[in-house]
Amino acid sequence: MAHRNKVMQSINAPDGSLCVDIFLRPDGSFGFDEFRRDPEDPNGWYSIGHYGATVFKTQQDAEAEAERVVVWLSQL
Repeated sequence: MAHRNKVMQSINAPDGSLCVDIFLRPDGSFGFDEFRRDPEDPNGWYSIGHYGATVFKTQQDAEAEAERVVVWLSQL
């Protein structure tokens, strides 16, 4: 069985087409990524930020970096 990241927090943009997930990896590190969903696309969410490989020691560090690099997130 493959180990998966556990989403700790999912923050949606007001229009619902974008979100940022803050996640915990099986190794105890944290990360985040930005996703987009198009209503006409039945495949669901897909990564547009490509930040998922960046490693953070704490959830707070991942959240702070997400707010720094994802423009709409810092405007909520």
